[in-house]
Amino acid sequence: MSPSSQFTPRHSVCKWCYDTYSLDELAQIAKRLGIESIELVNPSEYPILKAHGLTAAVTWGVPGGIENGLNRLENHDAIVAYFEHDLPLAKQGGSPNIVCFSGNRDGMDDQEGLENCITGLKRIAPLAEKHGVTTILELLNSSHDHPDYMADSTAWGIELCRRVGSERVKLLYDIYHMATMGEDVIANIREFHPFFAHYHTGGVPGRHEIDDSQSLDYPTIIRTIVDTGYTGFIGQEFIPTAANPIASLEKAIQICNI
Repeated sequence: MSPSSQFTPRHSVCKWCYDTYSLDELAQIAKRLGIESIELVNPSEYPILKAHGLTAAVTWGVPGGIENGLNRLENHDAIVAYFEHDLPLAKQGGSPNIVCFSGNRDGMDDQEGLENCITGLKRIAPLAEKHGVTTILELLNSSHDHPDYMADSTAWGIELCRRVGSERVKLLYDIYHMATMGEDVIANIREFHPFFAHYHTGGVPGRHEIDDSQSLDYPTIIRTIVDTGYTGFIGQEFIPTAANPIASLEKAIQICNI
């Protein structure tokens, strides 16, 4: 019997995609839909999730955000201080991952940025290992949503992880973003899944619903992820276009229940 016939993915939803709802309202909806996590929240929001029996698959709040990240040495002290403070909180709150970013190129060569990110993550890795919380650097597309973002290819991210050399420094593999960059996401998942600690969804093109209105075959993608032995969360990060956004979320969960 294949792994995919034995395992239903654990579901998570990104808070920002449903910002017309309060976190308490979204938590109630998530609970009703069988979603275990609301992600991209900060530690101050953990108690709301806990009150509904939910967790945060990914914690958010790194200084500098997406554009001003680890590829610049002058950002490192503030980012490391953030991890020193929030890694213990994530551990206590049951959040398995904290996201960080490469930052934009802004004229910097990719190799220099890679070296700088490695330097910063090697400072963070011992802290992440100590607290048992994984630092995940997110891969984003630079062709549409995040112009000039440096970590815009799987190959760049894999080289980063290999050279940092810690089981607590991995990648957030965003299927929408990497497909938008023209990559073969199924081949990447099959080959590089040991480096992927978390996954995000989104329809291509447009980052909307993951149904048959877009080009990716999400049932096959999810089956591929499950067949690698992955037991973490699948984070729904599409922007709903339907009049009833919660119906779109419910349908996405059904699509991913293989």
